Amino acid sequence: MAGNILITNIKSLMQTEDNPRLKVCGKEMASVKTIDDAWLFLENGLISDFGSMDEIRNGNRSFTSTSIKEIDATGSFVFPSFCDSHTHIVYAGSRENEFADKIKGLTYEEIAGRGGGILNSAKLLHETSEDELFRQSSVRINEIIQQGTGAVEIKSGYGLNTEDELKMLKVIRRIKESFPLEVKATFLGAHAVPEEYKHRHESYVDKVINEMIPVVASNELTDYIDVFCDKGFFTVEDAERILMAGLKYGLIPKIHANELDYSGGVQVGVKYNALSVDHLERSGDEEIKILVGSDTMPTLLPGSALFLGLPDPPVRRMIEAGLPVALASDYNPGSSPSGNMKLIMSLGCIRLKMLPEEVINAVTINSAYAMGISESHGSIARGKVANVFITKQMPSFTFFPYAFGSDLIKTVILNGRIIN
Repeated sequence: MAGNILITNIKSLMQTEDNPRLKVCGKEMASVKTIDDAWLFLENGLISDFGSMDEIRNGNRSFTSTSIKEIDATGSFVFPSFCDSHTHIVYAGSRENEFADKIKGLTYEEIAGRGGGILNSAKLLHETSEDELFRQSSVRINEIIQQGTGAVEIKSGYGLNTEDELKMLKVIRRIKESFPLEVKATFLGAHAVPEEYKHRHESYVDKVINEMIPVVASNELTDYIDVFCDKGFFTVEDAERILMAGLKYGLIPKIHANELDYSGGVQVGVKYNALSVDHLERSGDEEIKILVGSDTMPTLLPGSALFLGLPDPPVRRMIEAGLPVALASDYNPGSSPSGNMKLIMSLGCIRLKMLPEEVINAVTINSAYAMGISESHGSIARGKVANVFITKQMPSFTFFPYAFGSDLIKTVILNGRIIN
């Protein structure tokens, strides 16, 4: 059971909410509510209360229990933990051999066409036992926890057959049972077409629908269903068939969309009330228009765009249109081998021209929404899960994304327990 923790003398308590919101949209993303010279009380794994240190100094707020651990955060900031709503963190081996191919100028599609990319990861995963896959993935989970992530969505999709997809999803379940962060699982059997189905594309889609989805759903191994709806992968028609099949089993849609081309993935995502549409490097007026007024969260993956040299999505136009925006790491071996959400914040500022306040909203409350957990995570609000981190001493919260190469996290607390 989690103990009680009182954090005092906080230079600034970030992302506080008296009336919690599910997401932050448009121009409101440029504002983050903070309390300077603050305290935060965590009780039984939840955020119990917070306020100004003047309340304690004046005797208007006191804590008498002897079981309270007090942390003096003088000069430090306290943030809600990152919510990373798009990762492929369960994988076998690595793909640094393809890194040189990218440097030589080969495109993502060209590498995939040579049996690299997703198919390479699928081969490695097939040859790796469930226990070894869990061991390798656990190293990465510990890494992102230390970097401030308190909730993570993990996709399958490197199995590409029923047995190996189940192996991945079982590893995701073991992670959920073994680690203190919140974990959501997504079934992504439609990540790529396996080599043996290269000339039988429709047959593989049939296999996903008629064999994989029923087995995955009956074993209660996934929260969401996803499709890589893009050039060279799965068509809008494929995506519609797969999402409809998933919905019959209660699986909430998510979509990989518009990374490589104007694929129609955004449109199909909105049509089927996808929780999020992710990537969006190739997005224009039509995509923005259809997202406005929907409940679908546009989720951008600047680490992947940087690594692959893709165009940056039109974030400023999205925000100006009144859309919310989430940012996620896309942690995977081929196009974004990092789950460092602080770096993602920096890329949001540097590459996407987002304000520091906007990226804070994008990696907390909005990315929590993209995971379906913003009622319990993503901000400092009474009754939410006590997932926070304390920074090292900093001059301002803008310094956090500004110092993009610095390790600025001092203490991680998940479910009201001090992790480090």
